[in-house]
Amino acid sequence: MRIFRSILSLVLVLVTTFLVSCGSPSATAPPTYTPEKLEQIQTFRIPIDQARQRMSELATYIAREDWVDTQSFIHGPLGQLRRDMIYLANALLPEEQKEASSLAKEVFRHLENLDAAAKERNSPEAQKQFVEAMRDFDAYMQLIPQSAESA
Repeated sequence: MRIFRSILSLVLVLVTTFLVSCGSPSATAPPTYTPEKLEQIQTFRIPIDQARQRMSELATYIAREDWVDTQSFIHGPLGQLRRDMIYLANALLPEEQKEASSLAKEVFRHLENLDAAAKERNSPEAQKQFVEAMRDFDAYMQLIPQSAESA
């Protein structure tokens, strides 16, 4: 009887091992945006879109070499933009989060450099930093999915 139990246990182990090894991995669908997630993203996007629309004001201040208003605009209306962009980046799919966070950091690196150029009254550098900030800002916005209503 003992030998029968040992053989039965061995057979069960072999059958289980065979069945597990023959099973194919189940294919998982890639992560996608749910309607709820898109709604959350659109909510996070509102202040960022508003800031993007107002960037022409900053360009005007730089063109006029109005350094006080340039710095005030960076610290005032754009003051919460960093937080908003990071929140939005964190709401994206994992493969898009890294690139969005990197672009958000680049936008703010350029805005910090723009602020320093405004402090020094360096018009060419301020204009250069503004153009680079806008390039990265637009690249960031391209990563953000559009909802069905806004597309």
